[in-house]
Amino acid sequence: MTMNRSGGGARARARQAMQAQVADIVMDLVLERGYEETTVEDICAAAEISRSTFFRYFPSKEAALFGASADAGERLLEALVARPEGETAWVAMRRALDPLIEQYAAHDERVRRLTRLVVTTPVLAASHREKNGRWQELLRPEIARRLGIDPEDASDPAAGAVIAAALGCVEATLIAWTSSDHEQELGKILDRAMGAVGA
Repeated sequence: MTMNRSGGGARARARQAMQAQVADIVMDLVLERGYEETTVEDICAAAEISRSTFFRYFPSKEAALFGASADAGERLLEALVARPEGETAWVAMRRALDPLIEQYAAHDERVRRLTRLVVTTPVLAASHREKNGRWQELLRPEIARRLGIDPEDASDPAAGAVIAAALGCVEATLIAWTSSDHEQELGKILDRAMGAVGA
C-alpha cells in the first residue's frame, strides 16, 4: 500500500515537472513571437513532445501559458486561512496576497512582459477574468467566515464584494506596473490600490 502511494506521488511530481517545463517553453515562445503567432505545433516542436502528449498535460494553449500559476488560487486560500483571526477580512486579503506579489516580483522583467501581454490580448484577458471568477468561489467561504456571515447565503454580497474589490486592486496594480517604464515596487503599488478602496 505504501509503495502504491509512493509511486503515485512520484508520478504526480513527474507530471508537475513536465507541466512546469512546458509552461516555461510556452512563455518563452509567446514572449518572443506573440500569443496568436505561437501555435501548439511550435510548442510541441520546442518541447520535443507530440500533440497528444501536449493535450494530456494541458487542455489548451492558454492553460499551458498559465500553467506555472495554476495552483495560485489554492495557495492564496492557504495564505488567507493562515492569517490571524483578529485581522479584518480586507487586511487578511491584502496580507494573503503577499506570496503572489512576491512571485510576480521575483521574475520581474519576464513576468512584467507576460502580464502586459495578458492585459492587452483579449483571449488572455478573458482567461484571466475566468481565473478571478474561480478564485472568488474558492475564497468566499473564508472571507464570509471572517465577516461573520453565512457563506451559503447568496443574497449577502459582502464576501463577494471584498474579494472582487481585492482582485480588482491586483489587476489595477498589474496594469500600473506594466504600463510604466519606471521601476516600481509591486507591493507598494498594491498597497496604494487597496488603500484607495479601503479608504
